[in-house]
Amino acid sequence: MGITKTDFMRGMQCRKMLWLDKHKPQYKVIPPEIQARLDAGNDFGDRAMGMFGPYEEMTVYRKGTRIPDKKAMAEKTAEHLAKGTNVICEAAFLYYNNYCAADILRKTDQGYDFYEVKNAPEVHEQFIRDAGFQYYIMSRSRVRIGKIFIVIHGEDEDNPFVPVDVTERAKDYAPWVNDNIWDLNRMQKEREEILVEPGPQCMEPYECWYYGYCHGYAKAEEEA
Repeated sequence: MGITKTDFMRGMQCRKMLWLDKHKPQYKVIPPEIQARLDAGNDFGDRAMGMFGPYEEMTVYRKGTRIPDKKAMAEKTAEHLAKGTNVICEAAFLYYNNYCAADILRKTDQGYDFYEVKNAPEVHEQFIRDAGFQYYIMSRSRVRIGKIFIVIHGEDEDNPFVPVDVTERAKDYAPWVNDNIWDLNRMQKEREEILVEPGPQCMEPYECWYYGYCHGYAKAEEEA
């Protein structure tokens, strides 16, 4: 089954959250304001693709759907890396079925620098962990990554993309990713629901979309 970047980050916030994603996604409730924020983030990411000029985008969808074809994207990415394409967006990598799609890779003399785009005014530690997961997958895929940047939203709307160098902090997360990714892989396949008591992880660093389910609201509505 493998673990994606989103799987990993959600699983590290709460293992039950990841299990519910895989087995009971019908109980997920995304508040409208959160969906609007996600949509705005996607729009910001799309605009950021051109921040270094011409680029090649690796996105490939399964036929007749809007579901990314991970294998086809990874193969396309490998072709562009072999050609030495200067700017690669949504560069996809598979490592033992674990997956990430890097927002922007920019070619350097030593390899590629990596840019993770976030529609936020400042860098949060969660963003650096996110970049650390992607660095782990890319480095295991034998891609030489030099510097790592989080691109945040600056105050200048004419030039809103502000790269912040987080190289060392992001790379330092690689052992942490390795220590947890295989356990999350195993756990998400468990047939029995993972039991985790509600606590701070329900709201930190993000409000859980299964808050109602875990606090009994969804179950009470079903029984009513």
